[in-house]
Amino acid sequence: MNFTRLLALGTSALISLGASQAMATECIAPANAGGGWDFTCRQVGKILYDLKLVPNPVQVTNMAGAGGGLAFSNVVNERNTDDDLIVAASSATTTRLAQNAFGGATADQVRFVGAIGADPGVIVVAKDSPWQNLTDMVEAIKADPASVTFAGGSAAGGFDHMKPLQILKKAGFDDVRAIKYIGVDGGADAITQTIGGHTQAMTGDMSEIIGFIKSGDVRVLAVMTNERVPGFEDIPTAKEQGFDVIAVNWRGLYVPKGISDDAFTMWASKLQAVADSAEWQEVMKSNGLAPFTLVGNDFQSWVDGVIAETTELSKEIGVIQ
Repeated sequence: MNFTRLLALGTSALISLGASQAMATECIAPANAGGGWDFTCRQVGKILYDLKLVPNPVQVTNMAGAGGGLAFSNVVNERNTDDDLIVAASSATTTRLAQNAFGGATADQVRFVGAIGADPGVIVVAKDSPWQNLTDMVEAIKADPASVTFAGGSAAGGFDHMKPLQILKKAGFDDVRAIKYIGVDGGADAITQTIGGHTQAMTGDMSEIIGFIKSGDVRVLAVMTNERVPGFEDIPTAKEQGFDVIAVNWRGLYVPKGISDDAFTMWASKLQAVADSAEWQEVMKSNGLAPFTLVGNDFQSWVDGVIAETTELSKEIGVIQ
């Protein structure tokens, strides 16, 4: 659905809902203050109010617990028809849902309204690595899977682990259990492992390696976005190297499933307006985010596909049955 149509539908939704919206919009950040979900709520909430897309300042509620599961359960069971509620989400949300980490909860119990920025996924090697591009790495793994170990900042089966597996699947390598991966305590530890020669490659996010790029300690084989990242145009995408994989730690929102289609479309149009604003462009620039905007039904369809692929890969590596 194009933005013009979204905006038109959103305007009609605003008219129909405006009279009943006595309470301020609430944004639940499913973690403590200071993390990525909290960042999404506070930045998006501020711009929504600054652009007069909501009548009152957005209330941010931090609801930590179960890696986002507590907030998800609260929305599904207590707030299912709340038009004034938005919830911060990211790739971690969909990965956990795909792996049944929320105790039987499923992604179709909410509606994913949009993403408006992303921390791009990357595959990184040390500066003295013999691999000059993604194909070099893939061919080395195909020749001897045991010779290559990836380090990442997520646990086995987490989002970082999935990135190289997606690339190798696209390359026709199906024995994903043969891929060696170690999960360490965050991206900084992962890149240190690779620079130190303890692993052959690092899988993580762009924001984790910017300092190492500037120091010249690493070579980024690929960024997993549709287009090259502004400011890092010399880094090729996986897609342009023949591996059609988009893996970004997106920043976005979901809403309760029980709200009306008009209310869902209204939130999609508002989120698109935030994405298009100069204020949001500055937020992205200041925080190392790349453009990644999908809203409404287009985003919901994309999320459904990502969850299906993550579920399949998770079964193949034995994370879930």
